[in-house]
Amino acid sequence: MADKPMIYIVDDEREVRRSTAFMLKTSGFPVTCFESANELLGALGRLDAGILLLDIRMPDMDGLTLQKTLSERGVRFPVIIFTGHGDIASAVKAMQAGAIDFIEKPFEREHLIAAIDIATAHLQSDMTAGSSRQDAKLRLAALTPREMEVLECLTQGMPNKTIAYDLSISPRTVEVHRANLMKKLGVRSFSDALRIAFAAGVNFQPAGQMVQ
Repeated sequence: MADKPMIYIVDDEREVRRSTAFMLKTSGFPVTCFESANELLGALGRLDAGILLLDIRMPDMDGLTLQKTLSERGVRFPVIIFTGHGDIASAVKAMQAGAIDFIEKPFEREHLIAAIDIATAHLQSDMTAGSSRQDAKLRLAALTPREMEVLECLTQGMPNKTIAYDLSISPRTVEVHRANLMKKLGVRSFSDALRIAFAAGVNFQPAGQMVQ
């Protein structure tokens, strides 16, 4: 594999494709753009291994459906999800399905490059899933039972007020538990906390309804 992997952008918005491709090309990444999920699927047989940047909302087939379709076809390219709608419930689903990260549009270059760096490591690494899971379990072992409950609620896409109601605590207490668990996990972002939870194989059940 070359030093920088191929980046495949799948987004129905032309300006997003153009601006993101320009940003990545000036950072040294080779880029190929697709305006729809079906266009990407039609080209699968000709693609080298790379990283997928998928818009979560597209006509005909959205990013989550495309992610599932690729997995069913045995395509294991790392996936980074774009969302312009703050759709946390869908972002959680993407993470559960194995996405590396989700990024809200408009996004900062540094955030995107950081996510691509993680995805690149997934492409290049020979680490086994078992060792990754063990590391995640060790991190979760540092959490208190209440912090684990808050984390479980967060993986369901629940906002602080709903978590507070379900656990019979105040929203401020939820914020404290959330800050503490992220500190213990050694992460700065919500998506990183999700990644550790899912890597540990904890059987969190999706909530019946997500509240924004």
